[in-house]
Amino acid sequence: MRNFKDYSEYDKKENWKVGSKLVHGAAGGDPLTGSVSFPIYQTATFRFRALGDSLGFDYTRCQNPTIEELERTIAMLEEGTEGFALSSGMAAVMCAFSILKPGDHIILSDDIYGGTYEIAQTVFVDNNIEKTFVDLSDLNKFKASIKPNTKMVFIETPTNPMMKVADIAEISKIAKEKGIVVAVDNTLLTPYYQKPLTLGADIVVHSATKYLEGHNDTIAGLVVVKDEKLGQAMRNFLKYQGACLAPLNAWLTLRGIKTLEVRMQRHNENTMKVAKWLRNHPKVKKVYYIGFEDHPNYEVTKKQCTGFGGMLSFEVDSKETALKVIEKVKMIVFAGSLGGVESLITYPMIVTHHEVPEDVREALGINERFLRLSVGIEDADDIIADLEQALK
Repeated sequence: MRNFKDYSEYDKKENWKVGSKLVHGAAGGDPLTGSVSFPIYQTATFRFRALGDSLGFDYTRCQNPTIEELERTIAMLEEGTEGFALSSGMAAVMCAFSILKPGDHIILSDDIYGGTYEIAQTVFVDNNIEKTFVDLSDLNKFKASIKPNTKMVFIETPTNPMMKVADIAEISKIAKEKGIVVAVDNTLLTPYYQKPLTLGADIVVHSATKYLEGHNDTIAGLVVVKDEKLGQAMRNFLKYQGACLAPLNAWLTLRGIKTLEVRMQRHNENTMKVAKWLRNHPKVKKVYYIGFEDHPNYEVTKKQCTGFGGMLSFEVDSKETALKVIEKVKMIVFAGSLGGVESLITYPMIVTHHEVPEDVREALGINERFLRLSVGIEDADDIIADLEQALK
């Protein structure tokens, strides 16, 4: 019987374009059986053929063929050395943070996902880890926030929900000179539109629940590292914290990744159309979208990304209008997530950023008039028509 870990005949993808890599994944099928669809190895444990003799797996918390295929696929797509599949996006964030020790200092994007903000305000405090929230779209502010004990900078780019863009290459260059690990949350653009590791980052995290899986039907998190030493730290966290992904969820994520190119292209196309339409609506006061040429970080986006993604935010003329929109939308779904094939709208002040103190939210612009829209892959005219009737 062939050893399961013999992937040699499947690994020759260096010259493939990203769309082909997405469809076929790391192995391109099941090396053991030849199955075109990588199987769901729904098992807790594996039979040993003899003492010290196995097919390379012993217990699913430590490794599983389906999970390994997802990890190898995301590592290939992000151009890293090793990938790790975890039970959620928050588990992936915690995995990246696991290298921090008491007394260390971390710099985080000021406009960051509410759950990550809450980790900083609770777990970091409990573990005596210093933190500073910084507008990382401003390199001077980043430089000024560095301390002798700074060990990591954690970047969301673009940020959720204010759509700020940080220059990954420049931040990484500055960080490397001081021995600071650069971690990037790449959830919103995915490796299809942005590759942080090739720009100089050390760690990439994903809420794979969002665009990578893409269908709002599973929860998953992914981490990719560029350095083998960091990889060992990530593997230790996954193994000993027990935050492993279930085989079925790994398979669903693999299946979602197969169509990532066509979905991201449609998200990108639709979002541009919707953003332009919103910008011209009399009840919409401001649209936050990285694809606008007058976005303050547009040149950075063009330098480091190949597309603009599927998310935007906008501010309307009153709280009453904002609440009316989320009440009246019909095709667009009022929900707290993003990145699926369905268009989702949410009210960040209450739904996604309620952990963030009011004064901090207000300073960022997350107020009672503010809405976030994850533009799906429906017909763009239908999305616009739904917004138009909701804004009347």
